[in-house]
Amino acid sequence: MLSDVRTQPFQPGRGPLSPGSRAGLGAALALLAVVSAVEWADGRPAHYLALMAAAPLLAGALASWRVVAVVGALASATGVAFAVAERGASLVTAVNVAAIVLATVIAAGAAAVRQLQADRIAELSRLASVAQQAVLRPLGPQVGTLAVAARYISSTATAEIGGDLYEVMDTPYGVRMIIGDVRGKGLDAVRLASIVLGSYRHVAYERADLRAVVTDLDRAVARNVGDEDFVTAALIEERGGTLTIVNCGHPPPLLLRRGAVIPLEPPAPAPPLGFMPVVRPRVERLEPGDRLLLFTDGLGEARRDGEFFPTADRAWRLLGHGTVADGLASLETALVEWVQGRLDDDIALVLMEYAGTRSATAAPVPSWEVGAADG
Repeated sequence: MLSDVRTQPFQPGRGPLSPGSRAGLGAALALLAVVSAVEWADGRPAHYLALMAAAPLLAGALASWRVVAVVGALASATGVAFAVAERGASLVTAVNVAAIVLATVIAAGAAAVRQLQADRIAELSRLASVAQQAVLRPLGPQVGTLAVAARYISSTATAEIGGDLYEVMDTPYGVRMIIGDVRGKGLDAVRLASIVLGSYRHVAYERADLRAVVTDLDRAVARNVGDEDFVTAALIEERGGTLTIVNCGHPPPLLLRRGAVIPLEPPAPAPPLGFMPVVRPRVERLEPGDRLLLFTDGLGEARRDGEFFPTADRAWRLLGHGTVADGLASLETALVEWVQGRLDDDIALVLMEYAGTRSATAAPVPSWEVGAADG
């Protein structure tokens, strides 16, 4: 999802044939060869010319209209050759040749319409990818003292757009992260996700307390959604090795430490953004080498034959090796294999690793925060 977007325009008619066109051309030529061989062996009069009309129709199912036109022209020429060889073609033979020409016209028109639709879908998919990347900026590989990687897994092969969101920023109050999930899908969900992220990118630098950040985000959501819309979110702050988490109806992050997987449940439940959540922070002390997995509920809902993906049981084996990017790649591979390529919901994943505190001289300390400086 976060790979580079190719913006070079496609130029129809140039370059080698696509795999579909090659397959259509090959199948059509094979059919023409078989029918021609049977017709030749059968002798006069021609009995099987009508079967040649299937060649452009077969090509039209896979190839471009130009390939269909070439196949149709070849089939028509072959039919005319057999008709001339009869030395006085019958009415049936003439009708069969006309049928080949008509099939070519129909198949070329259908192929042209199909190609236009395919190009339109490809363009929409590219625009959706660009829109998603405008909302979700690439993360990492290093933010403050944290190694960070992110991954967005779309539930559909043709659309990479949804309402899952994440961000990691190095602020005067430490490294701050958010992961969230907008109720719903499509452009409305992306619009709300962009509103939440835009607000967060501003207030994360302005508010010293994560609870104040939650209040600001809740107001932004309430101003832009209906009565039944909401955004689940978890906000995390790492400062000097201390991890602070506030959770608004979101799946709790998983702390990976020395082979153990610890769900960081909130001290008390709170509703999602949009429902005026009152949150209670959870505070943890990090150790060097600790990893933290943030994820949206698509991961918790991934299942095969009614059995959910065992995230907590397999998290350490999948995420505890190599770099954080390696860990997320392993998790995605195992997840896609588990669900056999069929996901019900998009999934956003963020994995971070704590390396240790920075030196005191390098630590950003806001001068206006009371009690921030210890001398």
